Amino acid sequence: MFSLLLPSKLRPIIQIDGGKLMSSDINELYRRVIYQNSTLIDLLTTSRSTPGELVMCQEKLVQEAVDTLLDNGIHGQPMRDGHNNVYKSFSDIIEGKEGRFRETLLGKRVDYSGRFVIVVGPSLSLHRCGLPREIANTG
Repeated sequence: MFSLLLPSKLRPIIQIDGGKLMSSDINELYRRVIYQNSTLIDLLTTSRSTPGELVMCQEKLVQEAVDTLLDNGIHGQPMRDGHNNVYKSFSDIIEGKEGRFRETLLGKRVDYSGRFVIVVGPSLSLHRCGLPREIANTG
């Protein structure tokens, strides 16, 4: 099984007052995937007589951990930390106004661009458009 791993800059560990470390939510969700997967590997390699139901149950826990990493709350109740805050998953990081795409990638200003509302110009002939002088003179 493979899973995407975000670069460390996108899932930082920050040192706060008193020398304590604060980890990104994504790191905690990765830790959960690794733990569940390690448990499954132990079940499969330690004993050949592990009941099939136990293996299937652990496989389901691995899948739920991966699902939570990708989209927390997809199976109903979202996973929470010790302070009852909902963990932010991949989908939470990239979607919305404060998400990675709109915040940093799509929100860049561009020189010599404008935004207009198209309306009918009674003085213009068919297949013509008019620009305000202020816009036409910049550049």
